[in-house]
Amino acid sequence: MNRFNPEKLLHSKWTARQPRSREKHFIVTQVVRDAEERPVGCILEAVLSHREYPLDWQALRDDGQWLQGWR
Repeated sequence: MNRFNPEKLLHSKWTARQPRSREKHFIVTQVVRDAEERPVGCILEAVLSHREYPLDWQALRDDGQWLQGWR
């Protein structure tokens, strides 16, 4: 399990364990918050193609799919 503070999620870097369309490295460009300012999701941007993908921020805790940092 990847451990991180959700308040420090913005601009964090992530590596996908199983890249799709040669997209392996991502950066969090936006954190989506609810009415009480708690994080509920995030927007990941692929470094190679600049495509954006919405994702539940808790999915980044799964170390079977995501690694912290760029590797």
